[in-house]
Amino acid sequence: MDIRKVKKLIELLEQSNINELEINEGDESVRISRGATAVTYAAPPAPAPLAAAPAPVPAPAAVEAAAPASEELAGHAVKSPMVGTFYASPAPDSPPFVTVGQTVAAGDVICIIEAMKMMNQIEADKAGTIGAILIEDGEAVEFDQPIVTIV
Repeated sequence: MDIRKVKKLIELLEQSNINELEINEGDESVRISRGATAVTYAAPPAPAPLAAAPAPVPAPAAVEAAAPASEELAGHAVKSPMVGTFYASPAPDSPPFVTVGQTVAAGDVICIIEAMKMMNQIEADKAGTIGAILIEDGEAVEFDQPIVTIV
């Protein structure tokens, strides 16, 4: 795609009330968003790892957690509101948001779920004590999958 066309698209975006613009030209695609950089895609690389990662994870987790799940989920389960990657801390060298046995209030951040390169803070929806953390750091999570329990 010609750089002059991209510059013209950026100018049009700035002059309008549009927040995002995506143009496909053959096998090339450009997406321009306010507050973000332009991204060119030759092929969609993200869906392949995301589709491959969850398949092995639920089967072993379901087998291993089948008996203890009823005990662990005795408290209130905070569930993932989206598909993504679970992160227990704000940065790799930072301490986790919560640990087992820690008291949390409603609205406290308990983890981050990365979805489509966006970091989404997940908050406790009720006050209590963290009973169990059901997901490992960096592990893929599915929609409505329990993340932690609050007792």
